[in-house]
Amino acid sequence: MSIASDAKQALQGAVQGVMAKAVALAPDSWIPGGEPDPLIRERYGHIGKPLSRIDGPLKVAGRATFAAEFPLEDMVYASLVFSTIAKGRIAAMDTSHAETAPGVVAVMDHRNAPRLAPPPVFMSAPKAANGDNLPIMQESEVNWNGEPVAVVLAETQEQADHAASLVRVTFEAAPALTSLDEAREQGTKPALFMGQPLHDERGDAEAALAAAEVKVDALYTTPRHNHNAIELHGVTVAWQGDVLRIHDASQLVAHTAWSIGQMFDMPEDKVIVTSPFVGGGFGGKCLWQHQVLAALAAKLCSRPVRLVLSREGVYRVVGGRSPTEQRVALGADREGHLKALVHTGVTVKTASNAMPEPFILPTRSAYASETLKLDVQVVELDMLANTFMRAPGESVGTFALESAMDELAEALNIDPVELRIRNEPEKDPSSGLPFSSRHIVEAWRTGAARFGWDRRDPRPGLRREGEWLVGMGCATGTYPYYRMGGGAARITLMQDGQAVVDIAAHEMGMGTATAQTQVAAERLGLPIEAVRFNYGDSTLPGVVLAGGSQQTAAIGASVGAAHRELVKQLLKLAGNDSPLAGLKPDDVISRDQGLCKADETARHESYASILSRAQQPSVSVEAEGPPPLETMHWSMHSHAAMFCEVRVNTVTGEPRVSRFLGSFDCGRILNPKTATSQFRGGIIMGLGLALMEEAQFDERKGRVMNPSLSEYHVPVHMDVPEIDVIWTDIPDPHAPMGARGIGEIGITGTAAAVANAVYNATGKRVRDLPLTLDKLL
Repeated sequence: MSIASDAKQALQGAVQGVMAKAVALAPDSWIPGGEPDPLIRERYGHIGKPLSRIDGPLKVAGRATFAAEFPLEDMVYASLVFSTIAKGRIAAMDTSHAETAPGVVAVMDHRNAPRLAPPPVFMSAPKAANGDNLPIMQESEVNWNGEPVAVVLAETQEQADHAASLVRVTFEAAPALTSLDEAREQGTKPALFMGQPLHDERGDAEAALAAAEVKVDALYTTPRHNHNAIELHGVTVAWQGDVLRIHDASQLVAHTAWSIGQMFDMPEDKVIVTSPFVGGGFGGKCLWQHQVLAALAAKLCSRPVRLVLSREGVYRVVGGRSPTEQRVALGADREGHLKALVHTGVTVKTASNAMPEPFILPTRSAYASETLKLDVQVVELDMLANTFMRAPGESVGTFALESAMDELAEALNIDPVELRIRNEPEKDPSSGLPFSSRHIVEAWRTGAARFGWDRRDPRPGLRREGEWLVGMGCATGTYPYYRMGGGAARITLMQDGQAVVDIAAHEMGMGTATAQTQVAAERLGLPIEAVRFNYGDSTLPGVVLAGGSQQTAAIGASVGAAHRELVKQLLKLAGNDSPLAGLKPDDVISRDQGLCKADETARHESYASILSRAQQPSVSVEAEGPPPLETMHWSMHSHAAMFCEVRVNTVTGEPRVSRFLGSFDCGRILNPKTATSQFRGGIIMGLGLALMEEAQFDERKGRVMNPSLSEYHVPVHMDVPEIDVIWTDIPDPHAPMGARGIGEIGITGTAAAVANAVYNATGKRVRDLPLTLDKLL
């Protein structure tokens, strides 16, 4: 069993019953980027078509099975008890009242939890995928305010929640460091991100800054942010003999299986993690304590366990984005050419994890400057470990950098768009590598024309409509092209012309299954309805992480490698009686449900004919994608030109975003419909970052004080304006399928575009996110 049979059958049914109709109903003229590539007009050319998501009918009908919806016989429900101190130990724990409460099966704490090894910290080992390397309910020590200290198991969720409230814990607090200012006074240290120092320097930037004709030098701050995916973090766990089966809301099933295997001292193949549907991830749906606690609890009570974090529980157990203090200083000549670019600052992390907020990342490749100084310092606090959160580094780093660029444009009396274009680099300013593909100037030109940028008055505070001040702002967005190793795929081709692609990938609502079905169908020369894409199962081939906007490229490269192996096998099976006789794999392409000579399409034989003559019902191949060497020879990034119009109320100070346009340069767009949703979703998350998101951290206790959606605000429909998206659709010749990632680029630059528009509207420069009305009065 891989994906639970009901979910798998439902997904297969959606593919078979819906795809043909969706293809027929999707007009080519819908594509915002203009006329589609001629390739998609060919028969079975699917890439570039705005295909509706294949999982849409399942979700609309309520038949998509999420992690907390798998029914298991004799299952119990879990509820967590959290620590209320930042550091110390459990001095005493009374569980007697909880144990005798109605429906309670067991109460687990550090005294009776099964023993296990500490988790390998993320990026410390090839497949480690958790937030920190702290022991999980193995000792009396408390490491952060909100750490789970007990698990109550009961016959119903309501009974478990009630019994958890009856657990009495006495804590012995120890001195804790929870203040950024106090930690800074004790000294900072250089930050590392993915094992590399967050430091770049070229020339003497401080001296060049001092000598520059025009300069800006300011401090920008961003707060803590918490993950708030629409689907709560949930898991359903069962021990089936010597196999641990986990239905998880995960963006890294293979990594989770490996990491949990390490903790329980089990072979990796004895831990099966499935995740067919995920209701949002953004970096937060990785391995945290709740999955391990559920497995421990299931082992303790010898029954399946379902554990769903409450919304408050997500704030206590799942890390988010750490706060930053960033100095950006720019020095330029009178024509606007940068002579100095300084981007430095401080962020926080814990001693037990490896995730500082890498806010200098976008600055490394953004602009041509004669000198450069980039540096991130870190302090370590006693708190919940932070983690990846959509565009870690770029989302908040572009706020500081692009706000400073706007300030420099005003000081120079140069249009902000023109200033950015004047500082376009010919090669990567930090690495010296050539860009694989960079068409951001085209994105700026087309975006400005479409948005009506020429109607902007550069003088702030002059445009007024009733009691509303109106302004426009812009900013650059950027996100690197990542492609991690470990991708592999299996293709099984049946005699009836159906194909199955298997890879341990993930669908978090972004359209992976849809776009990859299109890619596989086009590569195989098959109609969409003939291809089934299986994913979300750790027993499938490959170790693919849905993060870093790299999953699409990793899957594409893996499927490409498997397809090449499939062609080799089919040519062997074809034999000497085939029109393909004597041809080598490089001589043929897949077309019209078979193979043909690339430059002589009449030499064609169908898959059905090849397999029938060979008397084989199917052929199956598996291959690993090639190492991502392209990232070694080129500087590879997606880019965006962000345009924003805001209105600020002169009576209340309320800011409202009235229009937004993102003009993107992300290589080839595989599916315009799902891509549009991805771009808009990123922008909406960026609006939340700009205007409302802030985890309020009590530095006295090290505790998040607003752990709910009633107090931690995220954008809702009424907050979201008209959002327009366009793109260059110019393939990157050095990326698989010509496509770069699009999942995170939309959030980058958005906050700066809003802040710059607010300044244009009001004349007030806000350098501290979020831009709440109290800062505008």
